Amino acid sequence: MTGSTEAYERYRAPEFRRLLAAARRSLERNGGEVKGSIGLANPTSAERTAVIGITGTYRSADVRRITIPLETLEESVRNVTGMSLRDVLERIGPELRFRADERTVLDQARQRILAEGEASPLHAEHAWYRQWLASLASDGTITALINKKDTHLFRQAVRVLEHLYNRPSDAPPIMLPVLADTTTGDTKALNPGRGSLPTLVLRALAMARGVPLGSGAESRRDLWDAFDVIVDDLASRVLVLNLPATGQGLGQWLTDAAHYGTPFHITLHQLITLPIAVNLPTVYVCENPAVLRRAAGELGASSPPLICTEGRPSTAFHRLARLVVEAGGTLLYHGDFDWPGIDMTNQLRIRYHAKPWRMSAADYLSGVRADSDHVRLSGRRQDTCWEPELAEVMERENRAVYEEAVADTLLADWSYESRIRSSEAQEVARDADNLSVVDV
Repeated sequence: MTGSTEAYERYRAPEFRRLLAAARRSLERNGGEVKGSIGLANPTSAERTAVIGITGTYRSADVRRITIPLETLEESVRNVTGMSLRDVLERIGPELRFRADERTVLDQARQRILAEGEASPLHAEHAWYRQWLASLASDGTITALINKKDTHLFRQAVRVLEHLYNRPSDAPPIMLPVLADTTTGDTKALNPGRGSLPTLVLRALAMARGVPLGSGAESRRDLWDAFDVIVDDLASRVLVLNLPATGQGLGQWLTDAAHYGTPFHITLHQLITLPIAVNLPTVYVCENPAVLRRAAGELGASSPPLICTEGRPSTAFHRLARLVVEAGGTLLYHGDFDWPGIDMTNQLRIRYHAKPWRMSAADYLSGVRADSDHVRLSGRRQDTCWEPELAEVMERENRAVYEEAVADTLLADWSYESRIRSSEAQEVARDADNLSVVDV
C-alpha cells in the first residue's frame, strides 16, 4: 500500500494535470465506465513525453493533438500504482460526480419538494399558488434551493403563505417579526436581505395580487401592507381631511386639524398606540392625493370627511376604514377608471361594504370626453357588479380616466353638500334662537 501511495503521487505532476482532467470528465460523463478516448490539444513537451511513456508509442514534437484510449491510461495507472484510474482520481480529489446519477437524485428531490407544495390546502384553493409553484419549478428556483441545501426555505415559505391566508378577515395587522417568528422561529427570517425566503414569499403574494414583484424597498413594503403585514408602522400611513375623532392625542389632533380644514397624515403607529373612535355617518374615500389637496384648498373646513388611499391602500388605511365602518359609518369610494382602480373598488366593496360613488358608466363617459390624455386601458378586465354596464363601456372605449381628471365634478358635489350642511346648520341655529326668545 505504501508503494502504491507513493506511486500515485507522481500523477500530481503538471504533465499529467490536463490528461487526468480529461479522464475525469469522461468517467463522470459515462457513469464511471472506462471507454472511448481522451485527447490533448497542443501538448507541451512534458505532456508528450508522459503520453509516450503511457502508450509506448512515439509522438513527434510538432504534433498538434494527442489521442489516447482511456483503457490504455487505466492499464498504465494500474501497472504503476496498483489502483484503478478512478481510485487515483478520487485520491487526488475531488470525488467523481456522475452526471446521470446526479440528475436522477436532483429529479427525485425536485419531485419531493413539488409534492410537499401540492399537499398544501392552498394548492386546491388558489390559482395563484399553483402558478407560483409552477414558476419555481420552471425557472430553476427549486433546483437552486436543492443545490444550496436550502429546501427548508421553501417549506417555510409555504407555512408563511398558509398563515396569512388562514387568518380571519377581521384579524388585526401583524408585525413582520411576529409573522416570521410564528412561522419560522426566527424573528428576522423575513427581513430584507435575509436570503431567499422573503423573495419566495413576496413572489407568491405578488402573484396573488396580480402585480409584478418590484425590486425596491417601498414596493415590497406596499405588498406586505396589502396583506396586513406591518414592515414599518411609521412608514405605513393614511392621508385624511376633516376627520374629527375622539381619543387622547391622535383624536384631539384630528379634531383640531378638521377645525382648520388641514390635511393630516396618520401613521399606523399612531393608530396602534393612540386609539381613536370615528363616529361619522359618511366618509368619502378617494385614490389620488391631488383630489384631497384640492378639497383642502377650495373647501377647507367645509369639505366633507375624506380619506385618501394614495394608491394601493396601506395597512394604516385598512385600520382606519375598519374604525369608521365598525362605528356604523359608510364609506363612499371613488377611484381611477382603469382596471386596477376597478379592482380596488371591488376589494373595498367586499371588505367594507363601501359604496362606489361617481363610478357609473355615465360618469366614466363624461370623464372620457373631458380627458385629453387618451391613455389605453391595461391589465385584466374587472367586473363592475354595482353597474355591469360600466365594465362593458370601459372595454369598448378602451380608455383610462384617472381621478384627477374628474376632480371638478367631485369638488362640485362636495361643495353642494357643504352648502346644504351649512344651510341646515343655520336653520338649526335660527330654531334655537327662536326657542330662546319664546322662553324669555
